[in-house]
Amino acid sequence: MAELNGRPVGLDEITALALTNYGHFTTLRVEDGRVRGLALHLDRLGRDCPALFGAELDLDRVRTLLRRVAPAQGAATVRVTVFDPALDIGHPDRTGDPHILVTHRQTSSASMLPLPPLRVRSVAYTRDAPEVKSVGLFASLRHRRTARLDGYDDALFVDGDALVSEGVTWNIGFFEGDTVVWPEAVQLAGVTMRLLQEAHKHRVAPVALAEVGSLDAAFATNAAIGVRAITAIDGIEFPDRHPAVDLLRETYLEQPGELL
Repeated sequence: MAELNGRPVGLDEITALALTNYGHFTTLRVEDGRVRGLALHLDRLGRDCPALFGAELDLDRVRTLLRRVAPAQGAATVRVTVFDPALDIGHPDRTGDPHILVTHRQTSSASMLPLPPLRVRSVAYTRDAPEVKSVGLFASLRHRRTARLDGYDDALFVDGDALVSEGVTWNIGFFEGDTVVWPEAVQLAGVTMRLLQEAHKHRVAPVALAEVGSLDAAFATNAAIGVRAITAIDGIEFPDRHPAVDLLRETYLEQPGELL
């Protein structure tokens, strides 16, 4: 299901998004009409829109459009994409007219059960405008594809100083004892990461790729997967199951979410 500004989206309009690849989005998991971190998702949309289009976004309208598409019962993954169908690629400096595309796919509540752990490969890469959740995913997905072709599940980005930053579409955290260590790096501040920072003891510090083997466990997190264990970074192995990661997952799932 897809709606643009509360109506069925036209082919010419969605084609404009595909051809310009300019916009921003956020992805929410809706369960029985509730969203964990809803206010943070809306804040993200409201922050990114002026940065990309020089225009403010009506967040109350976004919420109304979300309610039109998101099911009141069951679980679904819903994406809000903000773009301008009339964007002039020759004059992108002109103030835009952002439109709101809402899409969703039904999911199972069981999809939040512990997913199989990830084995990831590091790659030196920093996303363009990493503070923005941009629709421009070409380079990120290329790194994911290459990693998967080489037998890994995904790619992990490190900067020019070999400091860990983020995954392709997820944040990474580590456990040192019972404390979560979030990498201090240029990255997108994920909604799930921010919720977990509020709920669990943590510190933020640079994490050198060469030193991750000294940490006790690693995990990936975003709104779609919740908390997912990482069992390997390059040749460094972590346990398949770790009680601290299991506890963190339970902490996240216990959050009731906000009504749309």
